[in-house]
Amino acid sequence: MSLAEEWRSARPPAAGVHLDSAACSRQSFAAVDAATAHARHEAEVGGYVAAEAAAPALHAGRAAVGALTGFAAADVVFTTGATHALRVVLGDWRGGKTVACLPGEYGPNLAVMARLGFETVPLPVDGAGRLDPDAAARTLAERPTALAHLTMLGSHRGTVQPVAALAAICREQGIPLIVDAAQAFAHLDCADLGADAVYSTSRKWAAGPRGVGVLATRSGLLTDDTLAGLADAEANVAAQLGFSVALGEHVAAGPERVRARLAVVGAQTRTALADVPGWRVVESVDEPSAITTLTPPDGVDPLDVRARLIAEHGIVTTFAGVGRSPGEMAGPALRVSPHVDVTDEELGTLAAALVAVSS
Repeated sequence: MSLAEEWRSARPPAAGVHLDSAACSRQSFAAVDAATAHARHEAEVGGYVAAEAAAPALHAGRAAVGALTGFAAADVVFTTGATHALRVVLGDWRGGKTVACLPGEYGPNLAVMARLGFETVPLPVDGAGRLDPDAAARTLAERPTALAHLTMLGSHRGTVQPVAALAAICREQGIPLIVDAAQAFAHLDCADLGADAVYSTSRKWAAGPRGVGVLATRSGLLTDDTLAGLADAEANVAAQLGFSVALGEHVAAGPERVRARLAVVGAQTRTALADVPGWRVVESVDEPSAITTLTPPDGVDPLDVRARLIAEHGIVTTFAGVGRSPGEMAGPALRVSPHVDVTDEELGTLAAALVAVSS
């Protein structure tokens, strides 16, 4: 059985065409059943007793995250999502309040930085918005920052960033590097990046439930009080358990196999949409991610297009407003992000539907 067939057979049939994994993938029967069974167990024995029973499975989930990010299980904590994880790291930081990041940084991340009093310093990029490591080394040497933050794969553009290259620069200059892997985790190779912290959410490419995420940090980056607070925080154990099961499925499927398939899916999608009249594919066909960004024809609103694709064609995509990357986006876009099970027929259906709703 192919990876695509395994993926589909493990899930309820889609009600239409789901091309929105960068927002929220479809959970498997096993992940849903695990969360449901835990909720039932809470009703039977109480939440704290049920949580104790779930502890080994949750440890396995953290161990899987550690293996996928190059950290130990003890370095991994559950959060309520990626933004929560960033708030934890920056809120706990006791050093200077400058952070180097890309001009195309995710808008909500910039909002967190601003609220916590951080000044952002832009890192140099090429014409595709990809970090220029040599120029970044010079920038950081001339103006060292307290921290560096890199979103490995953007929410608004499927361009893969050279995290390991920046990590080497930061390590040489003694600057801790935080990596937002919300779009990269279970999608790209996130192991051994050399970062001091890596965080992600469950609901995207790992296909876990909403409302849970993870944060992996090197020893000593977070204070003991913060770590204790995370351990003692009110938690949705059912969601954490569903995520842990989804991680087990990802590991069983073979992370390298998934990554290879998603790279093919990205090329497949961009090729299928390259000739849709008026729409422009942003990424190069061989960019090794499964996110495809489309800029619309003049006078066409991607927000309206997304709504009509759902209402009239049963196709789920993402509207990407300028707020996703206010430093890089010139206008709104449509994002297409199939998972490993996408078919040529589904992409052809999307291409035809785009013509219908934007003509």
